[in-house]
Amino acid sequence: MADLHDLTALEQAQGIRSGELSPVELTEHYLARIERLDDTLGAFLTRTPDLARKQATDAESEAIAARREGRELPPLHGVPVPVKDLSQVAGVRCTMGSRALADHVPAVDDHVVGKLRAGGTILLGKTNTPEFGLPCYTENELAPPARTPWDLARSAGGSSGGAAATVAAGLAPVAHATDGGGSIRIPASVCGLFGIKPSRGRISGGPLLHDISGLATSGPLARTVADAATLLDVLAGAMPGDPFAAPALPPGETFAEHARRDPGRLRIACLTGAPVPGTEVHADCRTATTDTAALLTGLGHEVEELSLPADDGILLAFTRVWSVLAASRPVPPEGEELLMPLTRYLRDRGAEVSGTDFARSMYAFRMLSQTLADGLMPPGGYDVILSPTLAAPPAEVGALRDDADPQAEFAAIGAFSPFTALYNATGQPAVNVPVQWNAEGLPIGVMLAGRYGDEATLIALSAQLEQARPWAGRTPSMW
Repeated sequence: MADLHDLTALEQAQGIRSGELSPVELTEHYLARIERLDDTLGAFLTRTPDLARKQATDAESEAIAARREGRELPPLHGVPVPVKDLSQVAGVRCTMGSRALADHVPAVDDHVVGKLRAGGTILLGKTNTPEFGLPCYTENELAPPARTPWDLARSAGGSSGGAAATVAAGLAPVAHATDGGGSIRIPASVCGLFGIKPSRGRISGGPLLHDISGLATSGPLARTVADAATLLDVLAGAMPGDPFAAPALPPGETFAEHARRDPGRLRIACLTGAPVPGTEVHADCRTATTDTAALLTGLGHEVEELSLPADDGILLAFTRVWSVLAASRPVPPEGEELLMPLTRYLRDRGAEVSGTDFARSMYAFRMLSQTLADGLMPPGGYDVILSPTLAAPPAEVGALRDDADPQAEFAAIGAFSPFTALYNATGQPAVNVPVQWNAEGLPIGVMLAGRYGDEATLIALSAQLEQARPWAGRTPSMW
């Protein structure tokens, strides 16, 4: 007999709407799993059982009233959705993975949290993140490292490693995550999940910590395409004060509906070489990409090889902007000495970037966006770009971290994840699709990127791949 965590988020929501499943029962199930498994996984920085139980009780009362009155409920009403600890929940500790903010309790919600509240979801806690989300692993000085459930000696990736470990181990059905340089797609790849980095402006980053560069966005992590698309529907929508706004879907459409639509015949570019000079791509990652290309061809799509010139200029631009963002994180003066070596290194480097160099870096992003937009626009352009998500299989815990030489660490991070930041720079949507596992039983993700504002095509194509080669039933031994 299936356990509650075997159900998808949509199956759970349907059970709540029909009265066959109680939000209270569901919440207690996940709280018990968190209590039993989280010390091993390092998935959460802060657990909120009391708040979760209150929200579950309220959600159950609302579901009963809705059935009595014949009202529709939001699509994930009563379903647990943890929030990454870079986003603020009023009255709940928000550390951003840093000892410098270990006692910080915000007074207001971020807009994404407000949307989750309005959607009737349940907050189990705040998921683990590295300090300020800067590296692509999840190790800090506040909690155990986040580990992929597929091999507990290996990292869950980052910076949404806690969110990915949570979903991959069955501690929540879906999770909120963020992505500024690959932080949704990297952990999705190493944890065997589907993750969406939406278009710039699809989800509000306000009201307090707007990312002025446009690199970062919130997004969903899930086991299935339909679950992720539904959580995207819950999170999406511009808010007053937002500097960007992605094109809205046509009236009445949802991203969840596109998970049930045929994508049609698409022209897909296949990129296997890294766009970062001197970076080698592991054979497992190349094989996953070429195998997926063959699968897409078999599904009727036109797939062509593509190469992008390795460009030191874009790498320099990203490093400058990333360093400035690190330097702008809100650290109290007395907290500077508590920061980790990589954070201090990036903050020092960011403080040296001139306004002119920052502007030139942002201009380089805009020109890259134009180049890719020209290549993706019909007639004659591509609809989707396929590539590896990462340049190597999941890394062991601690393998990428180098406190003694943070400059070398930052270079190693770039070599591990040379594909993902491209689409943060351009603002295009990109997804990790977990269609491949290597001979060691480790998930090896592939990435699909689309035109700006066109998450719908990526969702429909990913759902087609999911139907052709289902992955949600494949679970780690600790499941």
